[in-house]
Amino acid sequence: MSTPPCCQQHSEEVCESCVVKTTLTAENAVEANKLSNNYKFGFKKWKSHVTARPWEDRSEIVKELYSDLNVIRGSGGSTLTCGNVLYLLLFGWWLSLLYVLVAALMFLTVLGAPYGWLCWDLAGYFLWPFGKVIQKVEVPKSHQVCEAGVGESSALLGGPTACRWRPRCWLGTGYWHHASTAVWLCLAYPVLLLAHGLVCVTAWLLIVLIPVAKLSARAARRVLLLPPERALVRRLRMTEVPLEGEVILCCYRAANPYYYKYAVDGINVFAVNLLPLVLVTLVLGYVDSPNQLTGSAVKFTLALLSIMPLSYYIGMAIASISAQSNFAVGAVVNATFGSITELTFYITALIKGSREGNRCYAEVVKSALTGTLVGCVLFVPGLCMVIGGIRHQEQRFNSRSAGVSSALLFLSVGGVFAPTLFSKVYGKLVCGECHNVTQNPLGHYLCHSCHFDLMDNNGTLYYSHVQPLVYTVSILLPAAYLIGLFFTLKTHTHIYDIHISDCHMPGHHHSAVVHWSRWRALVILLLSTLCMSACADLATEHISPILTNSTISQYFIGVTVLAMVPELPEIVNGIQFALQNNLSLSIEIGNCIAVQVCMLQIPILVLFTIFYPTNFTLVFSDLHVYASMFSVVLMNYIFMDGKCDYFQGTVLVMVYFILLAVYFFAPSPSGC
Repeated sequence: MSTPPCCQQHSEEVCESCVVKTTLTAENAVEANKLSNNYKFGFKKWKSHVTARPWEDRSEIVKELYSDLNVIRGSGGSTLTCGNVLYLLLFGWWLSLLYVLVAALMFLTVLGAPYGWLCWDLAGYFLWPFGKVIQKVEVPKSHQVCEAGVGESSALLGGPTACRWRPRCWLGTGYWHHASTAVWLCLAYPVLLLAHGLVCVTAWLLIVLIPVAKLSARAARRVLLLPPERALVRRLRMTEVPLEGEVILCCYRAANPYYYKYAVDGINVFAVNLLPLVLVTLVLGYVDSPNQLTGSAVKFTLALLSIMPLSYYIGMAIASISAQSNFAVGAVVNATFGSITELTFYITALIKGSREGNRCYAEVVKSALTGTLVGCVLFVPGLCMVIGGIRHQEQRFNSRSAGVSSALLFLSVGGVFAPTLFSKVYGKLVCGECHNVTQNPLGHYLCHSCHFDLMDNNGTLYYSHVQPLVYTVSILLPAAYLIGLFFTLKTHTHIYDIHISDCHMPGHHHSAVVHWSRWRALVILLLSTLCMSACADLATEHISPILTNSTISQYFIGVTVLAMVPELPEIVNGIQFALQNNLSLSIEIGNCIAVQVCMLQIPILVLFTIFYPTNFTLVFSDLHVYASMFSVVLMNYIFMDGKCDYFQGTVLVMVYFILLAVYFFAPSPSGC
């Protein structure tokens, strides 16, 4: 492929001077395939890399995130920063105090005196490690026996240093056979290892303090296992020359706000930190069945939060498989697992409601479906417009591709709500209680709890008219979705005008090193789906007390928590695309999810009721119908001109919040 002159950097930014085609750059063929899949209708949009980026292509900020704390640099200013002070308050003072106590213990054992001196030095180091260095130095044979009063000097020290007492011929015999080493490993090292482990875990979970986690892990693994005379703790000055020897630790900053970009084997640090939450949820949910340790509210919250990292792993697995496979395999994987997160929760909720004979679960599922539709049409693109508009005054997007999604949305919303409109026209209005407000038999009546009854005359209207219409719509909508796929991916691919450019820096050869191979991604995809099913089962198992005891409308719970929490990884992807001035993908993320809700998820739920009878019927409340139709109309009005700014995004977000307020004050469904 020819490369336009504007494509000179390794990024996914849209080439502004390429008028005819949108030109993107990729480091290798796998990344190019992933970028191409992002613009294919029905494929999952994924921002993160599925391959390891070449080290020379990364920015200096990112390089610093992955560097080890063993590089001595020039003076970078004062070490008195907010992050360093935070380290002192959270870890430094008590870690230093612990080293002082361990040093005293080692001195009391006499044999561990050399380790006592080491702990004394480390106490000062860990109180404020910034601007200091720990080095592993070689001790000359002439100094292996150190007598009292003999001094040694170093270019790093700038002067003599008193030599501490050590037993004769310390290095003459094996280090691990010394009695002092046994005392150290039995009495002191386990305590310090536990303390550093606590610091490491806490700092890692805080993310911005990951340098502290690296510092603590490296100290426990390297420094504390060295012979005491091999570890030298020194404070660097601007004019000093580093001492010859291996640098083990050299830290200047305890915090770095850019660590939200940090990834472990391609997995974002947030997803890594939330993975133990999944294990805690599963163990607590299935071991503590009688709710002796925690209540249903805690288990429901944990199960719902566990869905977020699992959604991330499923999304990355799908993107990895699609990027390394041909179009047919990628299409099958996206169609099969693209909506697995939502469908798993909906099906388990419907099964539980059917077993308990509780129709409230079906109403909650309908609320979640509507909430996903409204949120992806209003909130997701609106939030991306606002955040992207802060950096870019005006953003443009592909109006033709957005028009295809909009047409499918109109079609899908009309099809989904056709049975509801049919029931309003032909159903019989039944009210629970009516009062004559005029005391006249022919006067006005005030009625409560009114609804359209479809089961009048033994359900003739429903079984003879509404149900066949529901099944017809459930067949036509997936067929329309397939036609849309064929239109955008086969006959009219020029709509997207995407050109993937293989822009490489001169002299560099970029070979694809994938984070997850296809088989590994497939295993992770299946395991994540299995865990997702278990978490969805726990969520539906413990949602009943919340629905029963909560004073908040069940409509509101469905359209907010149950609808948007599984979509958080997609929202983050959309925001990242918007920040890179690629609003087309931000909009497509919301539109694609909304189309899949109407054209795939709802028909699958309807067809599922054929094999497993549930209380789910494709008849929605008036509030769901009006909110969905108004959202789709407003979105199409905003997207007409192919450009937007933060004001239009604010309009979409505010309308979404207004609808949430309506759901918040709306009464719960009748009978719930």
